[in-house]
Amino acid sequence: MTASFSETKLLLFRRLKYVLRRPKPPILTVPFDGPVVVVGSAPVSHRPVDFDNTFRVITINGSQTVSRKWGVAVPDVTLMQYRQLDGMNTNAIEVRRVLKGERTGMLYVLLWRKGLASLNAHLNAFDYHYDKVQIVNRYERIALVEKVCGLKVFEIDAISKCSNGVIAVLFALLNGATAVIISGINPNSTGHVYNQENLSRLHVEMDSEILLTLLRQGYPVYTADPEVAKSVGLPLWEGKAPGNSSPGQQSCGT
Repeated sequence: MTASFSETKLLLFRRLKYVLRRPKPPILTVPFDGPVVVVGSAPVSHRPVDFDNTFRVITINGSQTVSRKWGVAVPDVTLMQYRQLDGMNTNAIEVRRVLKGERTGMLYVLLWRKGLASLNAHLNAFDYHYDKVQIVNRYERIALVEKVCGLKVFEIDAISKCSNGVIAVLFALLNGATAVIISGINPNSTGHVYNQENLSRLHVEMDSEILLTLLRQGYPVYTADPEVAKSVGLPLWEGKAPGNSSPGQQSCGT
């Protein structure tokens, strides 16, 4: 499909701003040193085989309700979309409901533009807590995708963006994960585990493209969900066998 004039103008603007800013992707102070589970909120998810306290856990928006059932009271990292903090749509309201009174370790809030004081006020409004917090802007997200798999994704529209779950996979790889196992992240599913609205998912094509690109490049990315293994083509995580728990270090794209 031919890009419209406004889309072309936006793309050129973001390309220029990206070059001028030279943004850096988000980096943990202490990197991961083992397998990392990225937990999404698709209606079907599975606890990974051999899951124990040697795994680090990243949750996305309201998916902490899933990891809590696995015995994880406080995830190591949470990625939260800015709309979940002040949006009045069904999904945002449900995210705030299931996270009320919860806590995370490192909180990354994506695309928040109202400053840290306003961010904390919104988090306090639904009694959500963290050990550390960082706002991640659009250009830092673009830098993360490029750094790990070599793709420049300028997020012009919903189709050209990848989901926060895939952003979390890239983040885990960049920050030292020896394997990344996704659970409750299915590009082809609809709905969320914490509500019955059966809301459609965006980013289907880009999510699949990036996950398959990571596989082709040799990154240790797995799924704990058999249906995702079948529909997307990710290898199914079968436990901490030597080949799974200590894969070779991968080089980043250029």
